[in-house]
Amino acid sequence: QVQLVESGGGLVQAGGSLRLSCAASGSIFSINAMGWYRQAPGKQRELVAAITSGGSTNYADSVKGRFTISRDNAKNTMYLQMNSLKPEDTAVYYCNARKGTSSWYTGRASVSWGQGTQDTVSS
Repeated sequence: QVQLVESGGGLVQAGGSLRLSCAASGSIFSINAMGWYRQAPGKQRELVAAITSGGSTNYADSVKGRFTISRDNAKNTMYLQMNSLKPEDTAVYYCNARKGTSSWYTGRASVSWGQGTQDTVSS
């Protein structure tokens, strides 16, 4: 099993920055991709950014140029640097781990989810 623990959420004013962390533990050898999702009240959960074990990244159009996903293999930790935050970025952010060979992140099998961290951007 894989355990994921997020940290770093909070309250920030529009235009500000937050950095989320996701620490993985357990059977992490099974993971070859990780990503960040978010879910705003009354909306479906959406993929924000993903990174593969090879370092390839992809982003939702709404966050391109503002968010950066990265990972530190030595620490088994993934990060999401969020800059120029907008009120519409307010959501619960979830860390996700997957395995598989699909070229699409969502085509890979989900292995684990974090508990979520609330990020609120005030206007």
